[in-house]
Amino acid sequence: MSGAGDLGGNDPRVERWTPRAALFVAAALAMLGVLAFGPALFSAGVTERLSELFIYVVLAVMWNVLAGYGGLVSVGQQAFFGLGAYVAIRLSAAGVSVYPALALAALVVGGLALPIGEVMLRLAGGEFAIGMWVVAELAHLLVNLDPLVQGETGTSLIALDAFGVAARRADTYWAALAAMTLLLALVFLMLRGRLGTALQAIRDDDVAAASIGVRVLATKRVVFVLAAAGAALAGALWLATAITFQPRAYFSVQWTAYMIFMTLVGGLGTFEGPVIGALLFFAVETAFGASGVWYLVGLGAAALGFALFAPRGVWGAFAARFSPRLLPLGYHVVTPRHGVLGGREDT
Repeated sequence: MSGAGDLGGNDPRVERWTPRAALFVAAALAMLGVLAFGPALFSAGVTERLSELFIYVVLAVMWNVLAGYGGLVSVGQQAFFGLGAYVAIRLSAAGVSVYPALALAALVVGGLALPIGEVMLRLAGGEFAIGMWVVAELAHLLVNLDPLVQGETGTSLIALDAFGVAARRADTYWAALAAMTLLLALVFLMLRGRLGTALQAIRDDDVAAASIGVRVLATKRVVFVLAAAGAALAGALWLATAITFQPRAYFSVQWTAYMIFMTLVGGLGTFEGPVIGALLFFAVETAFGASGVWYLVGLGAAALGFALFAPRGVWGAFAARFSPRLLPLGYHVVTPRHGVLGGREDT
């Protein structure tokens, strides 16, 4: 009968919130709190560069959701990036206030992604990747036909001229910070729920996932639309930083190349990886961005090197070796004497 008294205290338990995860989340929230005062703390140049960094994080996280979790490798996400900027210009020309137009543009492009997804999600593997590139080229051509855009000459977000330089810089910074925070929180909550479990099953084997009742097509549709809306929001925010809109620049495949680089280097299919990849890309761009074509060659070589020799990326390799468990995304078995024994990670 002595075993009855041991029930509870020595039994293992399953939990998500480890002390380390709680500390890390608190530190991340504190950092976001500090960043909220960025325009008052940093110089004009630093504020503008941080705005660009936040946009890079959005791009990396959204491509990772699509490819790392949904298994949908796209080389045409520049379609939504460019459409986000274009729709923002169109909404502004129609009288919508500038910054609300940026958010509304993402919603409009997300709506456009629904019928596009109905067609594209019937493709798989390389067909999907190339199909998305075709969609991007078609979107580019259609935008060029708009008289407001004036072909490749382009146009600008004229309504921003009504803002003072300092006010415009601060508002764009806060808009980019808010977008990054919102999308990171959305992905975090998604991965903690049933949708995250379904995505993990689809990523591992979509046929097996379907056999156990996972709605594969519906789940991929959600991911496709989310990634499209996120890329569109990034494009609209980039327009706010650059002001000018030239279709060739916004519909360039280099944007998807950047997304792929950041995700592969950071760690495909992990939550932290794309953020780390964006930070590394930002650092490399800051140091070598003025090198012209050799900078792009270096990025391509680095991405190829990681794909061949470190396919898990920086964070993926680190997590595989040390299991830091910084976020409460997985389940861990804990015993009073031995601490965390192991568990299932959603990422």
